[in-house]
Amino acid sequence: VQLQAFGGGLVQAGGSLRLSCAASGLTFSRYIMSWFRQAPGKERYFLAALSRSGGMTYYADSVKGRFTISRDNAKNTVYLQMNSLKPEDTAVYYCAARRDNCSGYGCYDRRLYDYWGQGTQVTVSS
Repeated sequence: VQLQAFGGGLVQAGGSLRLSCAASGLTFSRYIMSWFRQAPGKERYFLAALSRSGGMTYYADSVKGRFTISRDNAKNTVYLQMNSLKPEDTAVYYCAARRDNCSGYGCYDRRLYDYWGQGTQVTVSS
């Protein structure tokens, strides 16, 4: 199984980025897909999760209204559209997949994810 995250980079505050995560080696449509991030010296935090069909989404309060998670099961890819970026959004962003179902706060626990991408750096300048 491999999750390949890409799309990070350097952007000015107020700008936008779209991250992608391409999955291989698993039946993509059977997995909950999520995004986390980790800033230097901090723990890895949940950002957003998406149900298998894409019909249900869950967001951390810090990104709600600015970030949008989506998936294309035909392309085995999950996306994170990030708008109105702030310097505090600077972090390494990780995609993750979990086989077991979750909803709401149940999706936040990073220990319950089966597979992780390698991370992509997002830097937001002020």
